[in-house]
Amino acid sequence: MYDAFRSKRLAEQRALDAADQEIIAKALEDGVETAWDRFIDQQPQCGFGQLGICCNRCAMGPCRIEPFGKKPDRGVCGATADTIVARNLLDDLSTGAAAHSDHGREVLEVLLETAVGKSQGYQITDETKLKAIAAEYGINTENRKKEEIAEDVARAMLEEYGTLKNRIQMAERAPEKTKDTWKRLGIVPRSVDREIVESMHRIHMGVGADYVNILLHAMRTSLADGWGGSMMATEGSDILFGTPAPLRSRANLATLKQDMVNIVLHGHNPILSEMIVKAADDPQLKERAAGKGAKGINIVGMCCTGNELLMRHGIPIAGTFLDQELAIATGAVEVMVVDYQCIFPSIAQTAACYHTRVVSTSQKAKIPGTTYLEFRPETALDTAREIITVAIDNFPNRNPGRVRIPQKPVDLMAGFSEEAIRKALGGTYKPLIDAIVGGRIRGAVGIVGCNNPKIKQDYGHVTLAKELIKRDILVLETGCAAIACGKAGLLVPEAADLAGDGLGSVCKALGIPPVLHMGSCVDCSRILMLAANIAKELGVGIGDLPIGGAAPEWYSQKAISIGTYFVSSGVYVVLGIPPKIFGSPNVTSLLAAQLTDLVNASFAVEPDPVKAADLLEAEIDRKRKALGI
Repeated sequence: MYDAFRSKRLAEQRALDAADQEIIAKALEDGVETAWDRFIDQQPQCGFGQLGICCNRCAMGPCRIEPFGKKPDRGVCGATADTIVARNLLDDLSTGAAAHSDHGREVLEVLLETAVGKSQGYQITDETKLKAIAAEYGINTENRKKEEIAEDVARAMLEEYGTLKNRIQMAERAPEKTKDTWKRLGIVPRSVDREIVESMHRIHMGVGADYVNILLHAMRTSLADGWGGSMMATEGSDILFGTPAPLRSRANLATLKQDMVNIVLHGHNPILSEMIVKAADDPQLKERAAGKGAKGINIVGMCCTGNELLMRHGIPIAGTFLDQELAIATGAVEVMVVDYQCIFPSIAQTAACYHTRVVSTSQKAKIPGTTYLEFRPETALDTAREIITVAIDNFPNRNPGRVRIPQKPVDLMAGFSEEAIRKALGGTYKPLIDAIVGGRIRGAVGIVGCNNPKIKQDYGHVTLAKELIKRDILVLETGCAAIACGKAGLLVPEAADLAGDGLGSVCKALGIPPVLHMGSCVDCSRILMLAANIAKELGVGIGDLPIGGAAPEWYSQKAISIGTYFVSSGVYVVLGIPPKIFGSPNVTSLLAAQLTDLVNASFAVEPDPVKAADLLEAEIDRKRKALGI
């Protein structure tokens, strides 16, 4: 237990946002453990692991390499630091690619079940996008019902996971110059599952030993995610639930309501959360809530499923990955509903400190101590109603004396899909291109990724975004980075006052923020498509554009895949948290320097977000100079 003064001081060290600080202090005073406390308990963390030079792949190990040129310099099998680091990196990357791509598979399976009439509560919402994708796959749309088209589209996209044609259709969206680079390097993605399975084969003892060969396959696997699994997750969700368009909402823990049943939707797949939002409008459930003394049902999002709901419905978003325990610590959450990815295994222990029920819903992600209600497409709406009923019936168990909800939610604007951005520009990218050529906008940077207790929550995202817009660099965001900047007030048109004169004038003319919320982590594919379409309009490759990427606070294997598919597509990426590669100078040199000769992009590591902005600005200037602008 902590006194109020010490709790406040620790909270200010742990998070940037005032609402987060308030509840971190409350958790400390309540004696509730959070990720920050567990991070402290883990110190000092293993130096061999941080350098990537420990190997636990076979029963001859575990092995570790001495990092200062002494013995042991090889594992029992003879693997060097180069081999071990490269294999570990491919392992992590493939896990991230699998997470995104399996998410996409589930979306497409629901699309198929909806098309054939086997799902409950779902419908085909964006028929325009459905027909556009059908055209890409050569599927006839003339005089056919949308459900018939959707069935063929879903089957064609699901076939990409194990296709025999040795190419993923959506990768054809890339500019010709970018595709030529992939062909030259032998990294054209062949199918989603094939690349991931081959990764697992390559890291088995006695298979991959050449670090360059291993890392080239890592690039190919990442492309199967970015231009395959993630992109299909985005497109399938748009077909089912609608392509996002700009809208207004609010963010931070103050979106919870004192007098309402609070349900937090946490995880990643909109298949679950969309049905709960739909069921919450049921008059019978509203009447039941009133009967329990509540003034209504308040749905808020968290992490990437929150981004999905925010983008399409304006559902308020309570916070990022590191806010999941804090939402519960407000004492005001009746139910936290989770599906998969970025959910703390200890979340039920946190909930046990209050009245909150955690409802898990995926057979892939069962969590001890939670209430398990499996979510299936054929009974989706019924299960959603059951979950909401659990929340309503838990409302009387709330202890008013333990409730503390911050007072000031922050306004934001979200919904900037690639299609919405193009529409805002008048249906063509020419105004944006003219602004870049003329120097009013010097370039663009995608800031993506998670939070990590190794850095003050949101500090990296927010500081980097402020630095970039001040330098007339447009910022595009997804995932927890977007939520962080929403909490900081950067996702409103008024934030144009914080931008440089050039970017600020463009944003004010269009009525948009200088930091654009483009969706969840799989929606990094929207940034890829924005870059690809601009590059094609200019007749260049993605690697020629004055753009960059950054993940200032990343933690997840998914971020490794995202960063790699951006670099493999020609986008320079700065990481704020060091990846586990520095035990191999050769691997480090390849990723941080030599890749520039191959794809005109590379990785950099810079924990200081101001210095990271300097690196990104220099890269943008380099590419502007090469374009002659």
